[in-house]
Amino acid sequence: MHRHGYQGRKLHRETDQRQALIKGLADSLVIHGSIETTLQKAKEVQPYVEKLVTKAKKNDLHNRRQIISSLMTLGAAHKLVDEIAPKLKGRTSGYLRIKKTSNRRGDNAQMAVVEFVDDISASEPLDKETSKEPAETK
Repeated sequence: MHRHGYQGRKLHRETDQRQALIKGLADSLVIHGSIETTLQKAKEVQPYVEKLVTKAKKNDLHNRRQIISSLMTLGAAHKLVDEIAPKLKGRTSGYLRIKKTSNRRGDNAQMAVVEFVDDISASEPLDKETSKEPAETK
C-alpha cells in the first residue's frame, strides 16, 4: 500500500481515539502551560493549538464556541480566550515551542516538552486580590 496523499500521523490509533488524544493534549497544554509527551504527539498537537490561539485572539462569540468544541473542558476554553490570548497579542504566529528532552526509559521513545513561547504564567488579577486582603483585616 502506498503512502501518497496521506496527511498527518496515525499514532497507532483509530480516528476517534486520535482526535480525543489531540483534544486531551491541547486541553492539558492550555490548563498547565506546558506538557511533556512524545515528539510525534507534540508535533501533532502544535498546529492544533496554534489554530485555537489564533481563533481566541479574535475574541468573538463564534470563535469562542468553536474553541469550546475543540477542547475537552469549558474552563480550559475560557482560560485560553480570557487569559492566554491577550498575553499573545504582539505575536501573529508561532505561539508554541517544542523542546526535545531525553528518551523514555521503557521503550526509548523520544520525549519533548511543548510550551508557550511567551510567559503566560503571570496572573495580575490574582496578585491584586491578594494584596487587598491583608489591608482589610485588622
